[in-house]
Amino acid sequence: MQLLEAIRMAFRTIWAQKLKSFFSLIGVLIGVTFLIAVVSIVQGMNRYMVERFANTLIGANTFELRQRSNIMTGNVPEDVWLAWRRRPRISYEDADYVRQRVQTPATFAKYCEDRVQVSYGGMVAKDIHLVGTEESYFRIRNYELTAGRAFTAQEVRTGLPVLVVGSELAEKLLPGIDPVGKAVQIGGLPYRIIGVVAKQGTLFGLSLDKFAVMPFSAQGRRLICPINILDALIVQTSDPSRMKEAMGEAEAVMRSRRQLKPWQENNFAFQTAEGALGTWEKISKILFLALPGLVAISLVVGGIVIMNIMLMAVSERTREIGIRKALGARRGDILAQFVVEAATLSAGGAVLGVGLGIVLAFVVKAVTPLPAAVAPWSVAVGVILGVTVGIVAGVYPASRASRLDPIVALRAE
Repeated sequence: MQLLEAIRMAFRTIWAQKLKSFFSLIGVLIGVTFLIAVVSIVQGMNRYMVERFANTLIGANTFELRQRSNIMTGNVPEDVWLAWRRRPRISYEDADYVRQRVQTPATFAKYCEDRVQVSYGGMVAKDIHLVGTEESYFRIRNYELTAGRAFTAQEVRTGLPVLVVGSELAEKLLPGIDPVGKAVQIGGLPYRIIGVVAKQGTLFGLSLDKFAVMPFSAQGRRLICPINILDALIVQTSDPSRMKEAMGEAEAVMRSRRQLKPWQENNFAFQTAEGALGTWEKISKILFLALPGLVAISLVVGGIVIMNIMLMAVSERTREIGIRKALGARRGDILAQFVVEAATLSAGGAVLGVGLGIVLAFVVKAVTPLPAAVAPWSVAVGVILGVTVGIVAGVYPASRASRLDPIVALRAE
């Protein structure tokens, strides 16, 4: 029997028994849908992490000296977490000591942060990310200002109560008003807005424009950091290839300053974009390791369903098989007919699963902050798996059909 003729017969049989065929392919459909959707979301997340997440939060060729890392720490044992909490905080003196002794050309910025409430007249903005820092912070973050200016080194030294705000904060507190020159209240203290940062967009659905930046030496620092304490010292090297060199120098300086012995671990941490990406890579590997097992369960169930449906089909079509054999159909022709029918059924489920998986991935992208990017290889794998499941599931029923005695088969009702 020619392959094209077998495929045509398979389509005719499937179309004649649409409901039964649908239930036959549903297991494969679910497995392939899950494969495409999960791979699309994980691949999208990988791209998002590389292109936006890490560099947005930390910055290119930049590292932060901290008491402990504050992002992407994953599941940390309680004793480890308590040990991190007991570490000494980064002080102004630590920051100055490192700044003076790191030889690699770099830009430094002391940094404190917390969530506060900002008000203007009767308007109140809650959960605002308030940053206390130096004038160099704006260069490190590469902020573009749409109005006003950034604060100066002189304003940092004198601790003037000035503020540079994100676009969303400006729009919320002063809608339709030029915010530059207006005084807002933070913790009962007045701060004069001197600049507005251009819109940054969102990160996982969270706004990047609900923030305010003030000199770390201003009076309001008490709202975000204890006296003489920093959350981080941010360091950005002018040459990306020398970032690790600068980080190594900073590590040696801090170990010397804190008199750590060679066998003692660091009681401070460095946070980098590469570190955040490394943690995400571990998570995505776990997802990809779990994915085959979950998909396999659906495909095995789908294969069993297809095999049982095909066995029922052999029983129901015994007389048809007998007639075909009486007319000269060989055992191989009958075998091919049922294997192709099972493979076609399973391939149909795989194709529908690919389409549904792509739709599901983009629905998730549309209604949640999670990105999605369909990987062509996952589409190919989905279709190949579907066809393979059909062939494997169809072999036993096809073999039974091909071994039927034509005389016995013709007597079947």
